[in-house]
Amino acid sequence: MSDLEALMWTLEADPFLSSNFANVSILDRVPDHDRLRDRLWHATRVVPRLRRRVTPGLGPVAPTWSDDPDFNIDHHLRRVRLAPGSTEAEALALTCDLALAPFDPERPLWEFTVVEGLPGGRAAMIQKLHHTITDGKGGIRMSTAFIDLERDAPNPPPVDDGPPPPAPDHTPPALAAALLRNAEAAVRQVQARAGSITGSLSSPVRHPAQLASTLASLPSESAATIRSLIRQFGVTGSHLSPLWTERSLQRELHVFHVPFADVRAAATALECSVNDVFVAAAAGGAGRYHRRRGSDVAELRMNMPVSTRTDRSMAGNAFTPTRVRVPLEADPRSRLAEVHERLAITKAERTLGVLAQLAGPAKVVPRPVLVRLARQQVMTVDFTTSNVRAAPFDLYIAGALMEHNYPVGPIMGTAWNLTTMSYRGNMDLGLHVDAAAVDDPAQLAADIVDSFDEVLALSR
Repeated sequence: MSDLEALMWTLEADPFLSSNFANVSILDRVPDHDRLRDRLWHATRVVPRLRRRVTPGLGPVAPTWSDDPDFNIDHHLRRVRLAPGSTEAEALALTCDLALAPFDPERPLWEFTVVEGLPGGRAAMIQKLHHTITDGKGGIRMSTAFIDLERDAPNPPPVDDGPPPPAPDHTPPALAAALLRNAEAAVRQVQARAGSITGSLSSPVRHPAQLASTLASLPSESAATIRSLIRQFGVTGSHLSPLWTERSLQRELHVFHVPFADVRAAATALECSVNDVFVAAAAGGAGRYHRRRGSDVAELRMNMPVSTRTDRSMAGNAFTPTRVRVPLEADPRSRLAEVHERLAITKAERTLGVLAQLAGPAKVVPRPVLVRLARQQVMTVDFTTSNVRAAPFDLYIAGALMEHNYPVGPIMGTAWNLTTMSYRGNMDLGLHVDAAAVDDPAQLAADIVDSFDEVLALSR
């Protein structure tokens, strides 16, 4: 593992800091199970990390990836059928449960679940990975190992070690029901585990001067780098929202989409980036939500990963988490201009080039101390956004058209995560919410949609 991946794995000791992420793909029909199984087997040969498990390191030695001698593709590809009369809402609720449930550390850290029983013969596929396998951009590239460009695409060339072993019989209803019960039980266990450590991990940093001194003592090339470190990692206190103060492991997922052409046209007309429009809409939705409840807070603190990937690899991580205060003002034009300026400054931070230097020394910090410091830092953040670009054309999974592909980003101690993935002419958005922090997640989703309309109207 890289130092960054080792850090994310260490932080799994606290369920609030889990870096599991997922996608829920809405399909026009149920994918062919045998064909999907064959394609995923092929993917595990093309991307070795998909068949490898974590081997813990000793002391400061980072964990490593080693082949799972008992690898079984059928542990990672599952099928469930929703109860009669179920809708997409039930599939989204199941997505939340599966995303929150911890992985078995004795197996490779990924699971795909095909969800049958949606109206009209449609289906969904929940794709869940641990962040140590790859990041968002790497995950998009990884998906090319099992996604097709046409409904009846030919099979890929065979791999050296042959076809997968014979498939078992289709998942019986009793086993599908057991899978649903196991997901629910896992969620209850992780919530109980989190509750037992919340008291010891939730106090804010009490000595900001000491923290700044510690950061300033880290190796760096210039005083400017040190100041950048303090801006990004020396934040003290708590989140800025007076409403989103609670934290829990209760989750809701709301999905929606916005025409990508409209967002791109607005970005061009307003001389900013697509990501600027996206963040300005997210911040505007947060502002609407607060003003609706009589709280005219001026700004909130947002976490945003910035990709540093320069190669074409599928596995591994290449990103830097950044924090920035974003304005919530009601006027969309001035809010967008301010977001554009602040994000430009954030992306130019010198810390983007020294994250590995920070993740490396973290290996010698005792796990309880490291987890405590990480929890203190995420408590300073109100929400998270992430922007991932996928394909602008139709994609298929084992004969099923992917109608939408909604991302489910990790919340990691914030109130919510809004991640967008551009696909098939839309920006598909997944709003993953801590339901204890936000008392009306559906209203927040509606406010963000209205904010998008407001920002896009600036260019018309």
